This record gives sequence, C-alpha cells and structure tokens, in this order.
Amino acid sequence: MSLDGAFLHCVVSEMLDGGLVGSRIDKIYQPSREEIIIALRGAGKQYKILISANSVSARVGLTALSAENPSSPPMFCMLLRKHLGGGKLVGISQDGLERIVNLDFECMNEIGDMVINRLTAEIMGRHSNIILMTKKDGVYRIIDSIKRVTDEISSVRRILPNIPYETPPRKGDRLNFLTCTNDELARAVRCGRGKRLAKHLIACLEGISPVFASECAFYACRDADAAVDDMTEDNIDRLLFFLSKAAEYVKNGGGFTVLRDLQGAYKDFCFIPIHQYGAQMISVEADSANALLDTFYGSKAENERMKQRSRDLLRMLLNAYERTARKLEIQKNELATCADRDDFRVKGDIVSANIYKMTKGMTELTAEDYNTGQTVAVPLEARLTPAENAQRYYAEYKKLEKAEKMLVKLISDGEKELVYIDSVFDAASRAESNAEISEIRRELAESGYIHAPAVKKDKVKRKAPMRFVTDDGYEVYIGRNNTQNDRLTKTSSPDDMWLHTKDIAGSHVIIRAKDGEVSDNAILQAASLAAYCSKARNSTKVPVDYTRVRYVKKPGGAKPGMVIFTNNYTVLVNPDETLYERVEK
Repeated sequence: MSLDGAFLHCVVSEMLDGGLVGSRIDKIYQPSREEIIIALRGAGKQYKILISANSVSARVGLTALSAENPSSPPMFCMLLRKHLGGGKLVGISQDGLERIVNLDFECMNEIGDMVINRLTAEIMGRHSNIILMTKKDGVYRIIDSIKRVTDEISSVRRILPNIPYETPPRKGDRLNFLTCTNDELARAVRCGRGKRLAKHLIACLEGISPVFASECAFYACRDADAAVDDMTEDNIDRLLFFLSKAAEYVKNGGGFTVLRDLQGAYKDFCFIPIHQYGAQMISVEADSANALLDTFYGSKAENERMKQRSRDLLRMLLNAYERTARKLEIQKNELATCADRDDFRVKGDIVSANIYKMTKGMTELTAEDYNTGQTVAVPLEARLTPAENAQRYYAEYKKLEKAEKMLVKLISDGEKELVYIDSVFDAASRAESNAEISEIRRELAESGYIHAPAVKKDKVKRKAPMRFVTDDGYEVYIGRNNTQNDRLTKTSSPDDMWLHTKDIAGSHVIIRAKDGEVSDNAILQAASLAAYCSKARNSTKVPVDYTRVRYVKKPGGAKPGMVIFTNNYTVLVNPDETLYERVEK
C-alpha cells in the first residue's frame, strides 16, 4: 500500500512538530465502524487525529475533514471515551519504520489514579486495527480493539481484552534506510541476484511502498523494471545516492506528491517527487504529509463510510423487494386459475337443468351443454344430492369470482409497492450523507418497513433539497428521497415545472417559473439532472416526463413520493455529471 512506514514517519514528525504533545482530548467520535476521530485542544489550538482501520483507507494522521457521526456512538467509541476522555497526550511514537503508531495518554482511572493508556494504530491493509491498552507493571495489556482477533482468525497473534500486547511479527531482517550505512545497503542489494530490483528492495528495506521501490529502480537504472543482475557499480552508486536523498526528504519533508491518472482519479502518493510515469500520470505536490492524506483518502473514505451506513438498509430493501415480488408471482398464478371460474357456473347450470333425471349416489352426469350444444360429462360427489352438487359448483364459482376481485387489488397494491421500494432503494444508493440515510430510515419506519426509535420532531435534522441554477438563471431543486420529493412538489407553485424519469425510480425535480414561464434550455438541463439523479444514471437517451406542478396530484393513501400526473411531455436526454458537479448539495 502507498502509506508505507517512511511516509508514516513524516506524518508522526509533523504531529510532533505541530505541538500536539501536551494537548488534552476534547471529544472522541466514531464516524464509521472502523474509523475514529480524536479532537484535542491545547495552547490555544485545536487538532483532530483521524485513525482508520478500514482496508481501503487505513491511515493515521491529522485531518481537517469533517465527518458526520451516527446519532448514537458505537460501543468502541464509548469505551474510548471512558478510558481516554479528558486525557493528556504525552507521547507519539512509531515502531521503527513499521506501520505502527502509538499515542500515549495520561488519564485518570476509575479510582482516581493517574495511568498511561495507549492507543495503537496498526496500518496493515485488511489486517489494520486500532487497539486500546493500559500500562500495568511495565507491560501494556489490551483493554479492547476495534477488531478482535481470535484463534480462529489468526493462529499467529491474538488481539483480545486482558491479554498482553505483542507487536506484529517482522518480515525478515530488513534495513532501515534512514539509519543504516551505505555499505549495509550495498550488501543488501547485491544479495538479490535473480530478482527484480524494486521487488528486492521491498523485501530488504523496512517501510517502503511499491511506488517508492520502483522510483528507486527508475533513478538507478533508468528502468523501473530493472533486475538486480543487470546492475553495475555505477547503478549501485546512483541507488545509494537516491536513498540518501530520500532519507533527507523523510527527515526534512518537502517532497510530498500525489499521482493522478489522465482522467483525474487519484492513483498513488509518495514522500518524494515521482518521475517514473512520465506523461502517463499527473503529479501534484502537497503542502504536508497530513494534508496529502486528507486529499488522497478524503472522498474515498467518505464514500466508504456511506457504503457502511447504507449497506444494511440496502440489504433490507432488497429482501423486501424480493419477498414482495415472490408474493406477487404467487398471486398472479392464483389469478390465472380464476379465469376458469365460468366452467364451474356452466357445470352448475347443467346439473340444475338435469336434476329431474339424477339420483343421489351418481358420480357423473352426461348431458348436453346448452351453450355449445355438445354432450359433456360433469363429475359429481356421490355423497351429495343432485341439488347439493349444483350448489357446490355455484359456490366454487362465487369463491373464484370473489378471489379474482381481491387478487386484482392485491396485485395492483403489490406492483405499487415494488415501485415504491425501488424508489427508496435508488434514493438510498445515491445518499451522500448520514442525514439523508437517517431521513430514509424515518420514512421506512413511518411506512411500517422497519422499527425505529421515536425521535423528537425538534431534534430531527432535515437537509434541504439540492439546488441548481441553469445557464439562463432558472432555479432548479432536486429531492433527495421520497419524503423530500413530496415536500418539494407540495410547496411548489402551480406554474413551476415538475420533472421525473419516465417509469424509472428517481428524484422529483422542480424548475421555479419566472412570470409563469420556463425556458427550453432550463427544461433540458433539469431533465439531464433528473436522469442523473435516478436509477438510469449510467444510461443514455433517458426519457424524462415534464409537466406543470398543477397537473401533479398525490392520490389519497399513496406512499411517499408516489404521484400521478397529466398534460405531460417527454424528452430524451443523457445524464450529465458535469451539470451535477455544479449542484449545491
């Protein structure tokens, strides 16, 4: 991973130079399942330390980003508040160039004694962890961790409460390029016969990432894929010089680089300038190691947080959709059997017409069907009288007739429910904040899909609809979910324009009219946004219906976001991401 031990050394150095030691914990948050934020205050300054154990964005460092927090803190967050709340940061250390950072806090325990509690961040990809421990008799014992590691998970190292903390086993006898000599480095390099230089450097040097190792090979041999066997003494000298310059960057800072591809996506980063990719990558400098981590991981971490928050909700909606679809299929099959109900009425008529020549105990009546003129055989129940056999057929006919009426309504309701669930699923998959997820949960609770704790109305935080201004100055508002769609449409003026993707789940979009008029350009831009804020985001030529708000009605008893409309027109548009980037969210 890009966040290697050398880069982490730069992060720790900036934290130490920034005056964090001596500051006190103000607040502790846990925005997501594998991420915590510690707010500190000291010497008139405020700091925020972010520690993530997420496999996608594992890191530790100062952050300026703000993250939405869950309404109730998770258990690990409560544990941190109990053992670290109000504590003073007395030390920040790193284990060599390993990706392990220790934050030591002086805290008061439950009986009033001052103790040293340590929060350790292990940045190791999918094995990343955040571990809280306390020092007793010179040994750190684990209080708990954000990820518990049992014998079933790992046979090498357990992370469980009340056991002594052990550092992860080191990989071989690797060198620290910040402290070792040139002779030691040269000997280590020459031991890599038959290997690629970059791969061998990762194996013999502590705390370096693949991008840095490849840059070493590129500088030494003008080839990022160079082999150790092909290196001359001149190449080795160039490598040693490059490593010495890299050590200066780590100790003094100043070379922090972010790599982006030609489409602008973040791909990698390093603590030195990177030249191996030439024009294939865009290189951007960062002011500091901590600022670089914010830039590189910020949007990625927020997306991951939203995925975690919405994952259970999306799973519940998917289960509800599948359950409703299965029930609907059964009802449609039952409705198909009701189509034969007239056969029972005809058989009842034949029995009634021929009752004079029937006797009890008959099992079949052969008679003429007066509708077709054909001779038919009608099965009979031997235990019933002729009149009772006729009534049996009439009763079956009436039962199927009644079932058909009920099934038609149930199927109609089921199809509407599928449309509603699909719309909620679409809104949840596009949600960009915890407040939006919370509002969707409230909507589902009010609709009876989930149980949710009662929330006082004055404590409910609702986000405003998204806002956009067209090139010709028309205001456009976009609903974030069904509840907001209802409010947005209800509070709009009759002359405003209403837009929605045709037969596709998506947001309600409103264009504010000017003197009762809406321009064609405004309709096209709003339609593109309606297509982008829908299930058809990745499609082309998406049909979007539009009409005046006066023609949009909400049927009585309809679920949130469900409306009917008339006098509409349809336009085909492509979802436009560039327009969406201009939306005020």
